[in-house]
Amino acid sequence: MNAICAAGAGDPATGTPRAKSRGMESRTELSSHPTTAELLARYDRPGPRYTSYPTALSFHEGVGEEEYLESLARADAAHHQPLSLYAHLPFCRERCLYCGCNVVITPHHRIARDYLANLLEEIELLASHLPRRRILSQLHWGGGTPTYYTAFELSRLMAAIREHFAFTKDAEIGIEVDPRATDPTHLETLGSLGFNRLSAGIQDFAPDVQQAIHRVQSFEQTQDVLVRARAAGFRSINVDLIYGLPLQTVDGFQRTLDQVLELRPDRIAVYSFAFVPWIKGHMRNLPADALPGPEVKLELLACALDTFTGAGYRSIGMDHFALPEDELALAADRGTLGRNFMGYTVQRAGDLVGVGVSAIGDVQGALFQNDKKLVTYERAASEGRFPIERGYIRNADDVLRRDVITELMCNGRLEFAGIERVHGIRFRERFRAELDELLAPGGPVADGLVTLQPGGLELTEVGRLFVRNVAMVFDRHLRAAGEGTNTFSRTV
Repeated sequence: MNAICAAGAGDPATGTPRAKSRGMESRTELSSHPTTAELLARYDRPGPRYTSYPTALSFHEGVGEEEYLESLARADAAHHQPLSLYAHLPFCRERCLYCGCNVVITPHHRIARDYLANLLEEIELLASHLPRRRILSQLHWGGGTPTYYTAFELSRLMAAIREHFAFTKDAEIGIEVDPRATDPTHLETLGSLGFNRLSAGIQDFAPDVQQAIHRVQSFEQTQDVLVRARAAGFRSINVDLIYGLPLQTVDGFQRTLDQVLELRPDRIAVYSFAFVPWIKGHMRNLPADALPGPEVKLELLACALDTFTGAGYRSIGMDHFALPEDELALAADRGTLGRNFMGYTVQRAGDLVGVGVSAIGDVQGALFQNDKKLVTYERAASEGRFPIERGYIRNADDVLRRDVITELMCNGRLEFAGIERVHGIRFRERFRAELDELLAPGGPVADGLVTLQPGGLELTEVGRLFVRNVAMVFDRHLRAAGEGTNTFSRTV
């Protein structure tokens, strides 16, 4: 490890040198940690991101439409609580080679129009099973590329949602956009429809990296979209970066980070690249021999920590940054940060319902996923059925472990008394084996990742980089499946 990141660099937003901050202290601690190479060797392995617990690895086909209908009935009975709604719009004109999402690549817009008609049918069917539960505190459109659709088509989708649902006054209404496929009319229309959060993919501005991942997108193109989005009324803008992509170098990634600071988004997500060509065959077209190794990946992450916290952003959870006045940072301060399939959120809705191909819902203690195949999804929607392909019904132990893992992922600490009060357990007795694993020689406590006190545990600065590994200690399903599974991104 070296101090190459931001050495002598100024803050592009102010032209002044960056002050030493929590991020710089993290960088220093990483640089001086005596066992960094050993930590990477032991802890950098595939692991869940824990947008749900259990993860999708535990979903099975024994849970289907019948169980979903039962859960929706219970959800409707809880009509005093708001809902969260996710809509999946899977279409893209070209494939980005790093992408792990469920997408449909087609230049034929007719296919997308037909899908939209089926999506509207599913929304109507969903509303019919929630006659008393019609208030949304969160709406998110993801993809794919939602702005693959025309502004008129997006207006049609929002009209259908508003026909059946209303929004809380402080609702989080967000959409993912590709700056290459988003024009001024899109942004003006989305603003008029009530969208207040926008997430734009960047990944990396380095030209050679963009060529390798088949996503060529200029800084100026991205800047224009973000400027127009603010003018359209979006109050919170997020950008996504990925580290661990082919051909990435510390110097090159630092230039991207400095360019992102010029854009001054409200939030920044910095994700570890999940290279899974055995699952996503198109990733075989990436130059695998040009992927950065674990130590370089840690350098890239350390650069992001230093750069963004040095420029005034707060480090949130394991991979997000937010300006201090952004709601995400404020929720982190209050300890009310939530996490679901859309990532970190300030809205902790009681139930999440998903519509569209491959969409996942979390309803009344059960997880449900729609069919991933377009033709099967459309057949079910046209027949008036919910296209549930698989799911999982949590038991009491799952709920307990979900709460433990969520606290670690959101707050980086865990107070035993709070868990004991909610679940009626004695934490040290219930999790004796897990605490023993944390305390074992060569374990997370001995390695300086976690501190254990009588009333709880807390991640250290270095430990926050390995939060997924600490959470995995409490994952009963992962232990049963075997930690050698390669369905997840690596933890660093």
